[in-house]
Amino acid sequence: MSTATDELGRLYEKDFYAWTRRQAKALRALARTRPNVPVDWQHLIEEVEALGRSERHAVESFLETIIEHLLKLVYSPAVAPRAGWIATISRTRRQLRRRLTPSLRRHLRTHLAGIYEDAREVVADTLRAYGEGEAAARLPQHCPWTLKQLLDPDFWPESTDVDGNR
Repeated sequence: MSTATDELGRLYEKDFYAWTRRQAKALRALARTRPNVPVDWQHLIEEVEALGRSERHAVESFLETIIEHLLKLVYSPAVAPRAGWIATISRTRRQLRRRLTPSLRRHLRTHLAGIYEDAREVVADTLRAYGEGEAAARLPQHCPWTLKQLLDPDFWPESTDVDGNR
């Protein structure tokens, strides 16, 4: 195996998302040379790119879930669901850590504001649906936490009782 192939193998293991992006680019370049082989280049490239998008969407969804439940913990006056929200945050942080690669971490850092906006909108709608309009109105316009805090299994906002109490 060549050094370039070894490097790609390591990239595949270390950062699958970056590997899919690099492979799609290489396949596009190869397809432009019009090799005389029976390969469906367009669909092959689309499938490789779709694998990368799937990984990206998964980590975005995990982060959005963490933000949603942290917002509920801090802003909702509800008592009963708190233990469930805490469990969801802990479980989702573990799932995210397993999938997070260096390039996806950079992606999340770059897109944190948009992911937060989506999470905030969901939480505001949920709070209003449960008669907690005042809590919805208090949700911050901008994410009050850093990506590092959101990923940290030991980070909990100061007003959070991790035993599930209010």
